[in-house]
Amino acid sequence: MKGNGEPPSPTVGAASAVTVVGADEQQPGDARVDVDVDRWCRLAALVLEDEGRRGELTLTFVDRDEIAALNAEHMGKDGPTDVLSFPLDALDDIGTSLAGDVPVLLGDVVVCPDVAREQAPDHAGTLDDELALLVVHGVLHVVGHDHAEPEETAAMRARELELLAAHHWDGRPPAGFRRDHLDDTSGDEL
Repeated sequence: MKGNGEPPSPTVGAASAVTVVGADEQQPGDARVDVDVDRWCRLAALVLEDEGRRGELTLTFVDRDEIAALNAEHMGKDGPTDVLSFPLDALDDIGTSLAGDVPVLLGDVVVCPDVAREQAPDHAGTLDDELALLVVHGVLHVVGHDHAEPEETAAMRARELELLAAHHWDGRPPAGFRRDHLDDTSGDEL
C-alpha cells in the first residue's frame, strides 16, 4: 500500500492483549474523507476483545485507486470496494490461546472511506454508521466470520448488530440503519 508520509496512528490497546495499528493512507484531493483513525482503531480493538481474540491487527484507510488495486490483486475483481479483510489463515485460532510475549498477527482490514461515503445513504444511512459497519464487518472476517452461505450471513449480521449496538451506538440502531444491499463492485452482500 502506498503511504502519504504520515506515520501510523498510535497503537491502540498496547497495554492489553489486543493491539490495533491504524493509518490513513488516502491521497490528498477532493475524494479524501476525514477519518478519526484512533476512534476506528478503538472500535476494532473492542470487537477483537469481544470475540476473545488476542494479537495485532492493522486498520488502514485508503483511496479508491489503492483499494481497486488490492481488490484486483487479491480478489480478482475490477474496481473499488468498501472493505477488504486479510486474515492470517495459517494462524487459525492461535490468537485465542497463545501464551507468552510473542505478538500474534491477526490480519489486516482495509477500508475505503470514499466508497463508504458514496454508499452510506443507501446502506447504513450515515457516513459514521457506514464506517463503523465496515470496520466491524472487516474485523469479523479477520476472526473467521463469513457470509458465503445464508446461515453464515444471518449469524454475521446478527453479530455485527450486537457489536455496533454495544460499541458504536451504545444502544439500539438508528431508524435509517440498513445492511441489505448488494455491493456492485465486489459482488459481496454486507
